[in-house]
Amino acid sequence: MTSKKIIVKIAAGLGNQMFMYANAYALSKKYLFNLTIDNTSGFFQKKNRTLSREYGLDIFNLSAKKSFTGDKFDNHFKHFLKKLLVFFDIFFSKKTFFKEKLNKNKMSNFTPIDLKNSGKKIYIEGYYQSEKYFSKFKKNIQNEFSINLLDINFNDKYKKNLVSTNSISLHLRRNRFKSNDGKFGDPNYRGSITFRKVIDYVGRGIDYFRKNTIDPHFFVWSDNFEDIEKYFYGNDFTYVRGENIKHDFYLFQFAKNFIVSPSTFHWWGAWLNNSLNKICLRPKNINPSNNIDFWPEKWIGI
Repeated sequence: MTSKKIIVKIAAGLGNQMFMYANAYALSKKYLFNLTIDNTSGFFQKKNRTLSREYGLDIFNLSAKKSFTGDKFDNHFKHFLKKLLVFFDIFFSKKTFFKEKLNKNKMSNFTPIDLKNSGKKIYIEGYYQSEKYFSKFKKNIQNEFSINLLDINFNDKYKKNLVSTNSISLHLRRNRFKSNDGKFGDPNYRGSITFRKVIDYVGRGIDYFRKNTIDPHFFVWSDNFEDIEKYFYGNDFTYVRGENIKHDFYLFQFAKNFIVSPSTFHWWGAWLNNSLNKICLRPKNINPSNNIDFWPEKWIGI
């Protein structure tokens, strides 16, 4: 390792936090720089508290350490100071601040990050929601995102069923998508993705596995199970009522295949999974990210 240091700002929900860390981790490996995690600057503002956002990567066995207080911009004065530093950084040959580039439509795509001409401290900020930023280090990142097994029940009933069946993981994040009938979904969600659109995609995925695999059994994760049975019912469905996010991620690793939900949370569950010959389906007509390279090329679009 050199004396140079990457400081990655972590923010937003857990899935996005994982993209941020994975990108910075890959850069640290590529350039042999030290990596530290700014776990507070992305959460001190009121808007983050209103959304109940908090640092969530402690459930994993990360190798990187938390950043020193002096390397953070985690109050309003420091946040203002950072804006000044970012402005003046334009005029320096060796850059300190690197932020994900967006086009005029606020969309992004995979754009390689060159740190050859950088200072001793390198601040990385952005979502970087594409495996192209870190896929070369997939085994390393799978180790980084291995679950901290403290308080895990190894006799978990869901784990046994996931292992013993031709298990298909599907995830219905009802409270993340737009309500289409006044009851299902989130009426306050401003995005264009409706819960009905997600349901239709999942239905196509279920048909795919029933036609192309033997005895599939579908395991349903959700943030709200109310009336879910009206959509998916029968002996080949199991509802995974996880205890918490850590429990969900622990269980994802035992599924055999995935109908990947349009969410970063389930994206990571599928991407980290090591099941032999796994099939990952993804929606052909839904992209929940502002990155056009969000979906891995090997996943089957339906």
